[in-house]
Amino acid sequence: MFLDKLESIWAASSRQNWAAKWIKIGDAQCLLCDLNFKKGAFTEATEAWLSALTAFEVARRLIDEDDELSEEISAKVEFGIQRFGSCLKKVERVKFACVDQGEFEAYFLPGAKSDERSPAVICISREEETRARLLGRLLPVAVGRDISLLVVCHDDFSNHSPGQPENFFSYCVDYLSARSDVDAARIGVYGEGLSAALATDFAVFDHRIAAAVCDGGLWNWTSTVASVSWMAGTADIVDEDVQSIRRLRFARHLKCPVLVVAGGRGMVSASEAMNLQSDCTAARVDLEVAVSPAAQTPRGEIENFVTSDDCIFGWLENKLAAVQIRRHGGRYKGEDLANAVDIRGVP
Repeated sequence: MFLDKLESIWAASSRQNWAAKWIKIGDAQCLLCDLNFKKGAFTEATEAWLSALTAFEVARRLIDEDDELSEEISAKVEFGIQRFGSCLKKVERVKFACVDQGEFEAYFLPGAKSDERSPAVICISREEETRARLLGRLLPVAVGRDISLLVVCHDDFSNHSPGQPENFFSYCVDYLSARSDVDAARIGVYGEGLSAALATDFAVFDHRIAAAVCDGGLWNWTSTVASVSWMAGTADIVDEDVQSIRRLRFARHLKCPVLVVAGGRGMVSASEAMNLQSDCTAARVDLEVAVSPAAQTPRGEIENFVTSDDCIFGWLENKLAAVQIRRHGGRYKGEDLANAVDIRGVP
């Protein structure tokens, strides 16, 4: 509610003051979590901990990336994950040994139904975003869902797999497929920012991916146009028919259901995403669009990440559940998200 009404309440206090208030709320919830944890009231402790993580993320949205408070918030989130993660929500810290590429780490969060094989999603952080920061934001929306998360860092791709990020991803899928609590036929991938383009490339490369939240190839198209324009020394003007053909050419390589998130934290504009969706619908390519809700402030757009993340993981949960139902010869009767996934209600 705070994020939805941010435009009207912005003038009531400076964003630094609002950020300080939300950090204080997060600290109070951490204290409550600690007290309940010591009493053995683990359900209440978990609720307080997840509330703290959400409060810290709200505070982060209100400040600049280079603000000293940003590092303070990150430290609080990482400390909370280290202290409570393994106890309250069984967050595992796992290591991968990549051939000729050394080791890298990831966080694994098991699905709610620990006695069954659950679908899993590989979640890639934004550029210069840590694993812990992304996990801290996703935990409140993921807990309680029958879906496992493997959270990896964008920077690991450039550090371990220069020029071949697909190999890095394949290690992630291999790891998940080998786990007894993961359904190897229901593995998805989720990326945002430049990682949305990585997620697209991987969904094209590895057909084991059953659902992808990515950019649908739009970043490849945009970067190609920019490169050609720069080399030719011409203005960035391209015929709309040519754009449609190129967009669709990328999207046709995707063999799984795709969700493109436009606006907010994404690099894809709403108009680009809608044009791509129109092209894909005509070509019977399973691609849907979600537009992130955001408040306009003097600082710029501030996304309602709570609503957006809930929509994204609801879509992933439904698409991965549909794989299991089809596999058993049933017919998927869940909500038709094709026309409902736009968070703001834009058709």
